[in-house]
Amino acid sequence: MTLAVFAQESVWNFYDAQVPTELRKYLTSAGLVGLIMGMDNILGVLIQPWMGFLSDRQARAGRGRWPIILIGACVAAVPFALIPWTHSLPLLMLCVVAFAATGNAFKGITETLVSDYIAPANRTKAQGFVKAGVSLTIVVSSLISLLVVDRSIRLAFAVPPLLMLLMFAASWTFLGRRHSAAQLSETETETGLDAGRSEHDAPVSPWTTVRQFVRDPTGPRAALMLGIFCFAGMWSALRSLTTSYGTEILGLSRGAAGGLTLPGAIAFLVCVVPIAYGSTRLGHARAMRYGVGMFVVGLLIGFASPTVAGTTVAMIIVSLGYASFAANALVALWDLAPNKYVLGTYSGLYTVAASAGASLGPALLGATVDLTGWRFMLLNAAVFAAITFGVFTHLVRRTTRSPASAI
Repeated sequence: MTLAVFAQESVWNFYDAQVPTELRKYLTSAGLVGLIMGMDNILGVLIQPWMGFLSDRQARAGRGRWPIILIGACVAAVPFALIPWTHSLPLLMLCVVAFAATGNAFKGITETLVSDYIAPANRTKAQGFVKAGVSLTIVVSSLISLLVVDRSIRLAFAVPPLLMLLMFAASWTFLGRRHSAAQLSETETETGLDAGRSEHDAPVSPWTTVRQFVRDPTGPRAALMLGIFCFAGMWSALRSLTTSYGTEILGLSRGAAGGLTLPGAIAFLVCVVPIAYGSTRLGHARAMRYGVGMFVVGLLIGFASPTVAGTTVAMIIVSLGYASFAANALVALWDLAPNKYVLGTYSGLYTVAASAGASLGPALLGATVDLTGWRFMLLNAAVFAAITFGVFTHLVRRTTRSPASAI
């Protein structure tokens, strides 16, 4: 499972780090670049819930989720590799849109594999290992930026999709083909959210699930979705604009600026599993709130010290804050699902909230950069993150008042 998530994130992290610079060859507005970088998340809102629903039906029918993942990965690799070969904005946009659409078709489904192989009580710990794999892709993306981008941008864009295909093949060989019998049996899943559910419970459409959210707009599910929306927006904005910040404020080359996230990725890799284990006792909501608090502190440190060293320290603290969120958010939403046959749909709804936030975050932060300049980017991000802290504080209070819905 970690290999599978590593495979897909290997392309998305490099996409976030280097596509903005490709766009800036044709565009001067940071807000417009941020808006385009958020477009893949808008496509995710439209595509992922339905693909999650389709994967639930495939899993219930015994065919599994792997065919969707493998076909999607093969198709998405092509437009991604072609991005640096384009010589005009229309062709670049064609490749960007094609990759975003096909990449989103299997993105949420890959993370749902955790629910197929891991019992509910152990999913937070499993997410820790999965997110460690994600952080490793940030390390890989940063190393590609440092070692390859300044030498050959075309080769640099060819490495992540090749890595994605190789890792998916290895993951499928281990889980999808050789160990299909390892998937959870009915008795193993008859705990947690499945307790007392009928064996005939079936996947419901995303629209039905959305109506359930609408009927309880002040409940923990709605609050959690809002928190996911806010945090994902700021994280995506930071990832999309950090390379440009490094070139504009720190005076780094494009490759060196792309490597600014490397120390934070290493810190994430080292700490995310212990954070996941600690979260099982602390509670999902509290762990995420503490993570947002660290995120704000890191941004303020980076603003106060606009140097390579100060920015590096800021990225480390910010990454640790995000680790606490990443290890808990999806598991917290799964815990609120009515039965195991909607986990793919709930994963899709998670990506709706995350994608909607990530589609607006880069454009919103980019717009503030247009108004205040690159020097104030981290301070602007800290203000938005403080709002996110308020959302998770409300969620903690909401779940504390209602122990039955505590997460």
